[in-house]
Amino acid sequence: MRIVYFTHSLASCWNHGNAHFLRGVLRDLVARGHDVRVFEPEGAWSLRSLLADHGEAGLSAYRAAYPELSSRTMPAGFDIEAACDGADLVIVHEWNDPALVAAAGAARKRGGRFTLLFHDTHHRAVSDAAAINAFDLSGYDGVLAFGETLAAVYRRWGWEGRVFVWHEAADIRLFHPPVQEGAPEGAQKGLRAGAVWIGNWGDGERTEELERFLFAPARDAGLPLDIYGVRYPREALATLERYGIAYKGWLPNARAPEIFARHRVTVHVPRRFYVDTLPGIPTIRVFEALACGIPLVSAPWSDAEGLFRPGRDFLFARDGAEMARHLRAVDEDTGLRAELVRNGLETIRARHTCAHRVDELLAVVETLRGANKKPVLLESAR
Repeated sequence: MRIVYFTHSLASCWNHGNAHFLRGVLRDLVARGHDVRVFEPEGAWSLRSLLADHGEAGLSAYRAAYPELSSRTMPAGFDIEAACDGADLVIVHEWNDPALVAAAGAARKRGGRFTLLFHDTHHRAVSDAAAINAFDLSGYDGVLAFGETLAAVYRRWGWEGRVFVWHEAADIRLFHPPVQEGAPEGAQKGLRAGAVWIGNWGDGERTEELERFLFAPARDAGLPLDIYGVRYPREALATLERYGIAYKGWLPNARAPEIFARHRVTVHVPRRFYVDTLPGIPTIRVFEALACGIPLVSAPWSDAEGLFRPGRDFLFARDGAEMARHLRAVDEDTGLRAELVRNGLETIRARHTCAHRVDELLAVVETLRGANKKPVLLESAR
């Protein structure tokens, strides 16, 4: 198939988590022989921010890890319909301009023979519904939603039978346990130490949770904590300094496996929307961490869809005190670490790789093609 994907950015993962998943999925599609073409807006905010902070060198890790992937920028006046011409499948991510979303739908309405899908991987459908409702999706065949609770929102909006749950997953070509345990540079080989958290500060939607389930528990467990991410305002950096946390700045996602390999444990702290309003949706960091073979301890969230085996694949902490106990136990108990790593890898490899998601995507396309081939009865014949 010829597949066209309109993303915010493929090249940049600076505060752009969808790039993680997209790279893995597209790489698998390319490996299967599909013709993949990616378009991103000129001057995309994520890429612009990355280049401002790190220059072209900030793209080196992505380019080295994904040599088979590339994207084309779309200047003002770019012909969306021409880009879709000849495609079998077109996917438009929700972090795109409404005009682009509408243009792709219009191309489909004008006789485009491709299947057109809208890909939603964010909480805006509940946190800023007006922004999502501003999109003209009337020409779309279906919606890919990255969790059942998000899919339920689209069903209420009239997409029953045309919205499909498409969770994120790990690209296990890149995210896997290290061949050589321990850090290749600096630390003694074979030695992991301390805790790590890779995540962005964001807009304050988990500030309290980070202090309660990460900063204080790591201190109470006596574990050194390294933090990587962006958008940490001055007050956030002051908080990290108060807890004695080492802030390492932005990390290209392609380098995350080597960072996980240097530490004994990592922590998942979900954003508030994925606890209160869209339960059942973990961030992609959960999939990636487990795929890398690092033990994980999570703040509370509801695994409503049974994606994992809580207590076996990772540990849940109901409060800060239990988080500290879990972190201390993982740090001290070699057997517990080995069990969590083994179980987490088993679940990822059985259910949550990008190859699994490609299988699901192709099944969605076949389902929609079959539905579109059904004969339409005239009103008088019904």
